[in-house]
Amino acid sequence: MNLGAWMQRHRRSILFLVALLALTGVATALRLPITLFPKAEFPRVVVGLDAGDRPADQMAMLVTRPVEEALRRIPGVQEVHATTSRGSAEVTLNFDWGANMVELALQVNAAVAQLLPTLPPGTRTEVRRMDPTKLPVIAYSLTSRTQSLVQLHDLAQYKLRPLLASVPGVARVQVQGGAQEEYRITVDPARLAARGLALADVARAVTAANAISATGRLEDHYKLYLVVAVSATTTPEQLRRIVVASSPQGVVHLGDVAEVARGTAPQWIRVTADGEDAVLLNIYQQPGSNSVAIAQGIRQQLAAGHASLPAGVKLANWYDQSELVTASAAGVRDAILIGVLLAALTLLAFLRNWKITLIAVAVVPTVMAATTLLLGLFHMGFNIMTLGGMAAAVGLIIDDAIVMVEQVVRRVREGGAAQFDGRRVIAAALEFVQPLAGSSAATIIIFLPLAFLTGVTGAFFKALSITMASALVISFLVALLAVPILCDRLLAARDAARDEERGLVFPRLRRAYLRLLQRVLARPAWLLLGLLPLVAASWLAYGRVG
Repeated sequence: MNLGAWMQRHRRSILFLVALLALTGVATALRLPITLFPKAEFPRVVVGLDAGDRPADQMAMLVTRPVEEALRRIPGVQEVHATTSRGSAEVTLNFDWGANMVELALQVNAAVAQLLPTLPPGTRTEVRRMDPTKLPVIAYSLTSRTQSLVQLHDLAQYKLRPLLASVPGVARVQVQGGAQEEYRITVDPARLAARGLALADVARAVTAANAISATGRLEDHYKLYLVVAVSATTTPEQLRRIVVASSPQGVVHLGDVAEVARGTAPQWIRVTADGEDAVLLNIYQQPGSNSVAIAQGIRQQLAAGHASLPAGVKLANWYDQSELVTASAAGVRDAILIGVLLAALTLLAFLRNWKITLIAVAVVPTVMAATTLLLGLFHMGFNIMTLGGMAAAVGLIIDDAIVMVEQVVRRVREGGAAQFDGRRVIAAALEFVQPLAGSSAATIIIFLPLAFLTGVTGAFFKALSITMASALVISFLVALLAVPILCDRLLAARDAARDEERGLVFPRLRRAYLRLLQRVLARPAWLLLGLLPLVAASWLAYGRVG
């Protein structure tokens, strides 16, 4: 049994399968994650170190160098780069592409945790993997002319941050800027020395006075209660009454040797919005989450809680990654609609048959839906690369449909209404298998190598390559199997009886084209002369490309 007989025998099954793939693709599209960038794991781990106000030379000797030496022992490290400044350092580890970054990040974290007891007291560390989710998906600014920066920071930290962290898909909410209130203790060295005390005594006394400890338990009616002693100080007067030392000569309070006043923690970064000091809320997404859904959830939560904000507080959105994604999706939608419209007008103008036009128009959304299904099977989602690949594939998909429909119609009309039957339609389609396969394969071969690139380029263009190749393969199969069967089912003998030589415009265009083609084929050198200006213009344009 040849392919034509098999297609005629199983035409209902083929159409049902194509329709099922399209419907499943539509259902998959509703569940695919939507992000700005494709899912990629960069082979880089960054270790952040913070040791207060330690000078840069001491920071490099006591913190950066021991961390570097410990991290170099991790298997697979290709390069270690460190940057040290006053009180902080950053160590960057580069690995091979394709390495298991989750496992390597755990090894880096373990190495840093093992080294932490030997570092100066108070040193803080942060280990983070580099991937596209390290950029905020949406960000807001808080400004006010009636509230202080301390109040704005507390509003963002203790009210808005828990509210936004509850949105599904949010990994963390970062608060930047503003001011943090603190109590500043300024010790008088002379009064301290007169009482035979040191700064360490003051530090121990203040630390001991701000503690929460379990002091016992109580039992009552089969219930056990834990007794907790809270000795936290909340006002400057309470701090002044802290006992620094006691002796037979008397008790020394903190107020006897130091001045206590309200203040704010030093800020090394100033954040502004619209020319005013501001507090920023940066929302980060979880890997594989839907950035558009996260942005919608954030806006809904802020709209619900906006009424509870203090008067005079302005909440403004200054960055929204989902807008770029929705704009890319709108571009794909417009490309599909414009392509379908132009293809329909072209077929109606030249073939003058609404059935043929309907067949070609139905191919584009069918192929796009089936491509979306493959994206789901490959654990991919919608992003600027996959959407760009779908937009670029629209023209090629329409081309496959048009050439197959034109081939079938031309062969059917050559035989006329008397010889019209389903076998002639299928035979016309099979006659065009090799040209169609060669055209599709040539395009696929161009994009397929992009899937095997390495580095940052490969991480991004792999999604584009897979999307384009999938769309073209599906387009070839639909054009080969579904289009001829639809032509067989929808076309009738009267469609084959139409005379293409009727009319005033198209016969004249065809005769003019034949005359021009005969002249060019008789003198091929004219064609080469016509190409030279195009080559020269392309060379000049290439030199001007930035």
